[in-house]
Amino acid sequence: MRLPLPAASAAGTTAPLVRTTAAEKPSTAGIGFGVVQASSARTPRGLEELEGVMQTPEEVTVMRHLLERGWSRRRIAAELGMSRNTLSRYLAQGEWQPYSTANRCGQLDGHREWLQQQFEQHHGNAEVVRQELVKQKGLRVSLRTVERAVQIWREALRQSAQATVRYETRPGKQLQADFGELWVPIGGVRTKVHICVLTLGYSRRQVIRVYRHQKQRHWLQALEEAFRFWEGIPQQVLVDNAKALITLNNPRTGELVINPTFAAFARHWGFTPKACWPNRPQTKGKDERGVGYVKRSGIAGHRFDTWGQMEAHLEWWNREIADLRVHGTTGELPLVRFERDEASALMALNDKPSYLAEQEFSRRVARDCCVQVEGNWYSVPAALVRQNVMVQIRNQQVVIRQSGRIVAHHTRQAANQRSRQVIAGHWAGLVPQRAIEAAQASGMAGVVALDVVRRSTLARPLSDYAAVVAEVG
Repeated sequence: MRLPLPAASAAGTTAPLVRTTAAEKPSTAGIGFGVVQASSARTPRGLEELEGVMQTPEEVTVMRHLLERGWSRRRIAAELGMSRNTLSRYLAQGEWQPYSTANRCGQLDGHREWLQQQFEQHHGNAEVVRQELVKQKGLRVSLRTVERAVQIWREALRQSAQATVRYETRPGKQLQADFGELWVPIGGVRTKVHICVLTLGYSRRQVIRVYRHQKQRHWLQALEEAFRFWEGIPQQVLVDNAKALITLNNPRTGELVINPTFAAFARHWGFTPKACWPNRPQTKGKDERGVGYVKRSGIAGHRFDTWGQMEAHLEWWNREIADLRVHGTTGELPLVRFERDEASALMALNDKPSYLAEQEFSRRVARDCCVQVEGNWYSVPAALVRQNVMVQIRNQQVVIRQSGRIVAHHTRQAANQRSRQVIAGHWAGLVPQRAIEAAQASGMAGVVALDVVRRSTLARPLSDYAAVVAEVG
């Protein structure tokens, strides 16, 4: 509550007080306070809750002037909405003094640094800080006591939550990764496309990959391809809170649990995984803006005949447009900034093998006797149709086992080629014999590489052959 100075005081004179009868209501119109009832010495209703609020220097000045003009302390207290004890305390000081809380939190004296550390760790949650006082210090205090103690840090936390200060990462420090999605016409069909955008924090150079789904292996595959494209590894990889990568991220408790596979992937490549705060996109913004940039400039308005055509277009767009634009924040071309400062700052690959090459996972055999691995298809004996098999990738070889026994062995193909690799004996009688014989005659070592073989092209139902087709030992 801020009150104007009395008019008489402002003029530097003292006006005589107007005496009133008991039936009259005393007015303070001459000094700018409005009209109140002074018949009761009690604090006016509605103003009682203002007790204990620190008065301003102007209000203390008003108290002194009213007292000098002959007002009783009871009347002044009623007029200003405070108790007479509070009024007396301010008048006794003679002049305004800052309110001191030095003795309000005596139980927490000596714990200031610890309190600040706990307050920041638990992101301003005073109740959690109170609980930690009991657990770690054995101190039982009220929540209000803790709130008073941390009040000086709460305002700074509030301001930091509203405002975001742009920060720049040094060369080679950080990569930011994010997925986005949009619908794209492909082959005349409206198709949902998941876009993975990987952005180097310093140069803003990007790698873009598109997938039909968003799964853990897509995250890891995109990261590996980016490392090889840039011929180096950043020190940190900052991701959002996708369940495929982050098991738990609780900003209130400071708990961060990385998915075990992603953690192993990070150890393999030597980077530190980081996660942004939930619901705080300001902590990870370069790639999220990058996703929007790819959507608006790279894909929006385009129609593609095939998925491969879309991938080829994005490769061209990233190379000829995104890498060579003047970036709005850095004022430089991402490619120039990368080659000048960041390429040499990345950690070396040192011919490190792919982490994904050491993966093992289960697959269900489709009706065409194949399992899908990394966007390609590999055959198994027809007898295993609709059964689960274990796929192992070792040293660029795809090994397929069933009940511990190797049933197929293939050479690993480049990912997402949509190629189909079939061992001749697996499709014996299911495709025209001339195709198998032609493949064998050309020295393909018993492998029929058919780029597009649909189930409808099979000569007869698989059930007719399941009993007679030999398995690969």
